[in-house]
Amino acid sequence: MTESPLATRTLVGHNRVSTQALTSLARAAAAEQFGVRPGEVRASWTDDAGLLALSIISPIAVPDLGDVAGVEDVVAAAGSVWERATAAKAAILHQVSGLSGAQLSRVDIRIAGVRPPLGQKARVA
Repeated sequence: MTESPLATRTLVGHNRVSTQALTSLARAAAAEQFGVRPGEVRASWTDDAGLLALSIISPIAVPDLGDVAGVEDVVAAAGSVWERATAAKAAILHQVSGLSGAQLSRVDIRIAGVRPPLGQKARVA
């Protein structure tokens, strides 16, 4: 079998991922981490000494507070809101940089509300 000439030479040019595509990717990654819809997540970018700094503002899904009786219920819900937001930083950075090839310096997160888990309606008292 003969190798194609394209397989042996280096192709020149540029690959760019648009800001809109990066933003959509960041929103989807954050939504997955926080158990909300991507449309509920806001993402913005700033320059951080040549790298990209990502800022996320999102609600987070939490179980009905009437169902949380003790520490074991918090653990079953994947931890406290603080623990989940802290863990999400690394996961979002890894997902976004891995899928886009962009070099992120950091991920800043602001939790801006709580929601019932997707597919579960809030109880009305």
